[in-house]
Amino acid sequence: MATAAFGATSKLWTGCSSAPPETQASGGGAASPVADKPIVIGFIYNAPKDDYGWNQAQAKGAAAIASIPGIKIVEQESVPETKEVQEVMRNMIDQNGATVIVPTSFGYFDPHVLAVAKDYPDVQFFHSGTLWKEGLPKNVGSYFALLDEGQYLAGRIAAQTTKTGKLGFVGAKPINPVLRNINSFMLGARSIKPDIKMQVIFTGDWSLPVKEAEATNSLADQGVDVISVHVDSPKVVIETAEKRGIFSSGLHSDQSALAPKGYLTGTVYNWPTIHKKYVELLKSGKTLMNGGIPHQVIGSLKEDYISLATFGPAVSAAAKKDVDATKAKIVDESLIVYKGAIKDNTGAVKIPAGTTYKVTDAATTQINWLAEGVVGKVS
Repeated sequence: MATAAFGATSKLWTGCSSAPPETQASGGGAASPVADKPIVIGFIYNAPKDDYGWNQAQAKGAAAIASIPGIKIVEQESVPETKEVQEVMRNMIDQNGATVIVPTSFGYFDPHVLAVAKDYPDVQFFHSGTLWKEGLPKNVGSYFALLDEGQYLAGRIAAQTTKTGKLGFVGAKPINPVLRNINSFMLGARSIKPDIKMQVIFTGDWSLPVKEAEATNSLADQGVDVISVHVDSPKVVIETAEKRGIFSSGLHSDQSALAPKGYLTGTVYNWPTIHKKYVELLKSGKTLMNGGIPHQVIGSLKEDYISLATFGPAVSAAAKKDVDATKAKIVDESLIVYKGAIKDNTGAVKIPAGTTYKVTDAATTQINWLAEGVVGKVS
């Protein structure tokens, strides 16, 4: 499989698409940038950009390019995944002069981004996700970062920190991205303690603060002392775990300020890495339409698209050293997270012995099961 790299003209394999990889033609040379006119880039978020989660990570990407000469950023928070986002995009283009739109929520893509992109063929749309495929408007692209490898490392830290030997996970829905983050966390933990178990509770949606608190308290009541999470904003889970005196491992953004005692680390997005490269290409006159910018950008640890957040005080020096060594093996591909044999929690072999899947491989998009050691159901 192709790995994500800027400057490539091939369509890169997505983390969630079921379509096979195809070749993307170059489409011509680069256009000449206009030196005296800034490139206006519009970022759109589905919640406040200080949510300690998905939106805060995206806003950090916007902030990283805001001070670059020749770039102007406009932003809109708390835009629902409805026709309202179409109106916001059109206003950014018509009123603010945006020539690049970055819609950061999954549900913005179809039909909203696709509808507006057809009406504005000279405006580029970089959607945060893995939904681009051949045949869509040429001015639409996708960028994404896969968290599996970071979760594997975080799971190793959890296993080296737990005192009760019981881990917990609060997830939104049993869908592929969430299941991958649960399983990779479990695989990392079991690489340290082969018999460790993890209880999973699904809340049912991406942002249900009351249910997130209830799930965290329920896990704590069962003796769980390390909780990980995959919801839009882990804030409630991290804060509740801190109140209960147990450890937590976050996601999306650094939540260490919310739990100064119990926060261990978390897998975080490094969107500035991607957006700085986008800006570099845009300023040189490259576009999605002329083939200078790939329609799909995707990566993980090796590309520096993700990392681990701040280590909390409970993380031992030995655990930190272990993470550094393990990360190096993942980056040089001497360690593959999804290396068979891997069983699900019913005992069925899901990845046979001798089979390995890189996190960018299409096969990982078919993960719809919970790994051995996880207590819970996908249905």
